Amino acid sequence: MKALYNAKRAELGLTQDRIAAELGEGVTQGAVSHFMNGRTALSLRAAVVFAKALQVPVSEFSPRLASELDLMRAVPGVGAAVIGAAAAITAAQRGNNHVSAETPLPEGSDEDALDGKYAYIPQYDARAAAGLGSENPHVEIRSTLAFKREWLRAKGAKDDQLIVIYAEGQSMWPTINDRDVLLIDRSRLEPVDGQVFVLAGGEGAIVKRLVQGPLGRWLLRSDNEDKEKHPDRYFFRSEDNEHRIIGQVIWRGGDL
Repeated sequence: MKALYNAKRAELGLTQDRIAAELGEGVTQGAVSHFMNGRTALSLRAAVVFAKALQVPVSEFSPRLASELDLMRAVPGVGAAVIGAAAAITAAQRGNNHVSAETPLPEGSDEDALDGKYAYIPQYDARAAAGLGSENPHVEIRSTLAFKREWLRAKGAKDDQLIVIYAEGQSMWPTINDRDVLLIDRSRLEPVDGQVFVLAGGEGAIVKRLVQGPLGRWLLRSDNEDKEKHPDRYFFRSEDNEHRIIGQVIWRGGDL
């Protein structure tokens, strides 16, 4: 899509600000740039707006979304409704360890240089319960968070194995609070004594500290000291185990 934009912008008089205005109130030039550079996943509505601006079919830059549109058009009235209600762009505040991928870059900044410094991690609208399990019948990518590549290397993390989700509940307080942002490394599937993991089970997704117990058994432990509400549970690593490790929590961010 970026190549199409560069090829057509002079001919069609296109600017990123103009496309942002077409995408809707509150959408910034920075958001358009991140769409075109593949840092933010395209919604159906955004794809239609870009196709109209570039005067090309959606299939020119996203065969997947073009196929979805074809399927929707096969059902009268559905396509327009879905496109009109497609995911809105969200923004996250710029911070020390992360910046919103949809925040405009500082004036005069070199976007390519920033791309070399930051890795853009998909931010899923999903919850991992710090308490009872959270059911996630479906998840959607809301936007991305940008983390410094140097910091990720120091953590031994690869950006293509990382996702961002959210905590829910107080069982991991004070380590993790309700609604904290969690950076999950999906490549770390082996339990490590004393480390925090996200697991999926019959009750949904949970976030717990794994503690090695006697006879090689593992405990799912809540950091909250109220053990009447948040008791330890055994975690058995077997084929019929109800829990499965999704990944290790390597960073959390939230209000103090």
